[in-house]
Amino acid sequence: MPELPEVETMCRGIAPIIGREIERVEVPPCHCRPITIEPSVATIDRRLRGRPVTAIQRRGKRVMLCFDDQSRLVIEPRMTGLVLLADPPDPDHLRLRIQFRPPSIPSADAPTELLLWDRRGLGTIRWMSEKDYLEKVDSRLGPDAMCITAEELRQNLAASRRPIKVALLDQSAVAGIGNLYAAEILFLAGVDPRTRCDQLTKPQWERIHPAITWVLRDAIEHEGSTLSDGTYRNALNDPGNYQNMHRVYDREHLSCPRCEGGVIRRIVQAQRATFFCPGCQRKSGRHPSVSMPDNCRD
Repeated sequence: MPELPEVETMCRGIAPIIGREIERVEVPPCHCRPITIEPSVATIDRRLRGRPVTAIQRRGKRVMLCFDDQSRLVIEPRMTGLVLLADPPDPDHLRLRIQFRPPSIPSADAPTELLLWDRRGLGTIRWMSEKDYLEKVDSRLGPDAMCITAEELRQNLAASRRPIKVALLDQSAVAGIGNLYAAEILFLAGVDPRTRCDQLTKPQWERIHPAITWVLRDAIEHEGSTLSDGTYRNALNDPGNYQNMHRVYDREHLSCPRCEGGVIRRIVQAQRATFFCPGCQRKSGRHPSVSMPDNCRD
């Protein structure tokens, strides 16, 4: 966490800062280990002071504040990072504050600052020129999971000998999918997460691609998943709602929501927990109990 739906929710939540000019960039007092900020905060402050935020973009699991010289502030939340317009969950893990100049037309709704909060301190913040971003970030990521075509998905993964669940986490093949949503996608598609990519049938690939789009869109609509630790919050410090829609993730030993008699199982793949139903996610391919939602389309 956070994955594509959570990061997309962050981007949409901080959209009100578009057009606002930066007044100051600073690091608040914090006794926790510092997160990675490159270059120095003083340099970032000098380069961004007085510049308006021209756009908010997402690339995979990264939030990007874009500026008129084509530079951008690239924020990678990783495990516990949040991008907030409201007060943070606590002041102890506040890592960066970006203050804005008052708008030309006073408004009570205009945000005064953007806060970057990170409990574990694993996130990164990097100011990058357009050249650096294209070379060091964009070129290393595959097509975005919300935009990848069925043909691109198969081209990038079909020859791999990795299990499909592990392969979906490869950001150089498809950007944005993480552990939670890979499990939900494969359940919806009725595909055993242990199946090697090069052993998947054409019908299985044809179910995986629309399942990616459907699951991610649904999760974005519900503003992401806030798990039991309560860490993930949207830009206004409110929890997401998609955790209430999970079909398999973190539901070990519970009944399968799709097939009669199925029980959700937990295994470990690439040092990460995978949840699936052995009853309707079979390596043999299509199973009578597997059906896609009516509104699940490419």
